[in-house]
Amino acid sequence: MIAMMGFPIEEGLPFGGGLFICLSKEERVDTRLSIAVQKNGRLSEKSLELIKSCGIDFYADSRVLKASASGFPLDFLFVRDDDIPQYVADGVADIGIVGRNEYDESGAELSVVRDLKFASCRLSIAVPKGFQYTGLGSLEGKRIATSYPRILSRVLKENGVNAEPVVVSGSVEITVDIGIADAIADLVSTGTTLKMNGLEEAECIYRSSAIMVASPDMADEKKAVLSRLLERIDAVMLARHKKYILFNLPSDKLEEAARIIGGMKSPTVTPLMDEGWVSVQSAVDEDRFWAVFEELKALGAEGILVMNIEKMTE
Repeated sequence: MIAMMGFPIEEGLPFGGGLFICLSKEERVDTRLSIAVQKNGRLSEKSLELIKSCGIDFYADSRVLKASASGFPLDFLFVRDDDIPQYVADGVADIGIVGRNEYDESGAELSVVRDLKFASCRLSIAVPKGFQYTGLGSLEGKRIATSYPRILSRVLKENGVNAEPVVVSGSVEITVDIGIADAIADLVSTGTTLKMNGLEEAECIYRSSAIMVASPDMADEKKAVLSRLLERIDAVMLARHKKYILFNLPSDKLEEAARIIGGMKSPTVTPLMDEGWVSVQSAVDEDRFWAVFEELKALGAEGILVMNIEKMTE
């Protein structure tokens, strides 16, 4: 390697009369992370809401298929949700947010880096009214219509049931009525559509939620960007399940209050001007909040203030 006018030169990239310029490592490697997200729908809305909550700004609407974030090295591809696992597997995108059902059905071998715990749904067996269903064994020798044959076949095999999956791409609920199938395996939320088509939910066989998948062959530079993104996502997700509380308490009740609050290592305690009183601050799991609130009140806590937490780390 030689240097010319302060720039490093080496064989590989032509620069003028036969000379070659050497780019820095950062210039040679594209460190922008690409993410595949559902183009529209509930999963798309929740995914974009999560990313925006991470302080990442971008523009997107139903007409946009690609977008780039400002202030963070992240590019978006807006695609069909069932295409996302393959896009990541093929290297078109580095990561993707997709329903676990679509990922498992695809058969792609990717790294599941986070369960994002939204867009929950269940895959259930539904049968016509009057069908004597006593368990998966009731489906022995039956035809089961589904858009998820891989998942269904796996469940049937695990339970020793020999049934025939009938693959359809949509309108699964109508297949029993028109004689294509004896039962169905489909995603269920409220069950209203099943009832409208003369079906009853018999058994949940699989549960799904949104997950983030990543290519196992990602360059180290992109892995570093992904780690930064996951750190932000973790902070947002943790905060969503916590409440921040402040209250005043007699100082001789402090140890008991700490036991009630639990969770974090130690609450923040500040002496008050009134002798024998302290101000206490801490974070509480949202699903425990009301029980904690009632116990603190009974302990003598006053002026209890509760606030949402935007982001936090443990």
